[in-house]
Amino acid sequence: MPEATGQAAPKAKRPTRDQRREEILAAATRVFGSKGYHQGSLVDVAAQVGITHAGVLHHFGSKDKLLWEVLEYRDRVDVQHLEGKHIPGGIELFRHLVTTARLNAERRGIVQAYAVLTGESVTDGHPASTWVAERFTVLRGEISQAVRELAAEREVTLPEGEPERAAAAVIAVMDGLQLQWLLDPAAVDLASGTEFAIESILTATLGAPVRITGS
Repeated sequence: MPEATGQAAPKAKRPTRDQRREEILAAATRVFGSKGYHQGSLVDVAAQVGITHAGVLHHFGSKDKLLWEVLEYRDRVDVQHLEGKHIPGGIELFRHLVTTARLNAERRGIVQAYAVLTGESVTDGHPASTWVAERFTVLRGEISQAVRELAAEREVTLPEGEPERAAAAVIAVMDGLQLQWLLDPAAVDLASGTEFAIESILTATLGAPVRITGS
C-alpha cells in the first residue's frame, strides 16, 4: 500500500461568474425549449446547473430578464462562426443562412427553444413579443438589402416591395423547415432544404438562376 502523503486532494475550481452565466443560459435554453417559457421554471433551470433558484436570480434578476438573455444568447451562437461576429451582406448573407442551418442540425436544443419561444410570442402579454417582432424586422431588413445588392450586381430592376417579399419568404421557409426537422429529423435535411429554398426564391425574384454555393 502506498504511503499517505498527508496532502489533501486539490479542490475543484469554481466557475467564474461569466462561466456560470453561460451554464445558466444553456440550461434555460434547454428548459424553455422543452417546456416553454410559462411552464419552464427557474427551479428547473437551477437544478440543471446544480445551484439554487436564488442563484439564478442572483445572476439574472428575474425570469423575464433570463428569457431576454436566452434570446440574445441564441443570436450570439448564430454568428460565432463568422469573422467579426456580424451578419455579412450580398450573397455571403445567404451562404451564412445555409451555414447556420447546417450548424443548427447539431444543436437541437437551441433550435427547439427558438421555435417554442417565437411561437409563444404571439400570445397576449408574452415577454418575448417585442424582441421577436424587432428581430424579424431587423432580419427582413438585412435580407432585403442583400437581395437589392444581388439585383444591382446583375443590373436587375426589381418592383417596389419585391426585396421585402423575398426576405419574408426566406424567413418563413427557414422557420418552417426547422419545425419539420424538429418533428421528423430523418425526413428533413436542414442545410440542403434551406439552400434549395433560398436559391428558388432568389431565382424567382431576380429572374435568373442563383446558386449560393460557388456562385
